[in-house]
Amino acid sequence: MKAARHEKIKELIRNHHIDTQEELAGRLREAGFSVTQATVSRDIRELKVTKVTDNDGRSRYAIIDSGPEQTGDSQTRVIRQAVTSVKSGQNLVVIRTAPGMAMGVAAALDSLKWEELLGCIAGDDTIFCAAENNEQALAVAERIRLML
Repeated sequence: MKAARHEKIKELIRNHHIDTQEELAGRLREAGFSVTQATVSRDIRELKVTKVTDNDGRSRYAIIDSGPEQTGDSQTRVIRQAVTSVKSGQNLVVIRTAPGMAMGVAAALDSLKWEELLGCIAGDDTIFCAAENNEQALAVAERIRLML
C-alpha cells in the first residue's frame, strides 16, 4: 500500500500544482487512499519532496531528482532560492528561509550528505543544523553561504 501511495504522490506532484500537505492529502483521499496529515508528512520526507518556487513566485511541491548526473544541482537550486540568512553559534547552524521552505532546504541539505552535518530540524522558515563542534558548524555555514 505504501509503494502505491508513494507512486500516486509522485504522479500528483508531477501533474498538479500542490503547495500544502492538506491539499496533497485531499488528492490522495480522492484517489482512494486513507491518509492522515502525519502519514503525508512522513511520505514527503521519505520521497525527498521539497518546496520550490516556480517562475511566477508561487511555491509548490517537487521531488528532488537524485540521479547521478544531477547530484547537488537541484539541492543547490532549492538552497539558493529559499535561504535568506545563515548564522552559526557553538555547534549549531541556524538557517532562515522564505516562509514554508525550511523543510525543503533541510531535505536538500540532508541529501548532500556532508560529513560535517549531523542532522537538521526544520520548522516553517527556520532550520537548526547540528555539527559535532564549532569549527564544523562554521564550515557548514560557509559552504551554505557560498551556494548563495
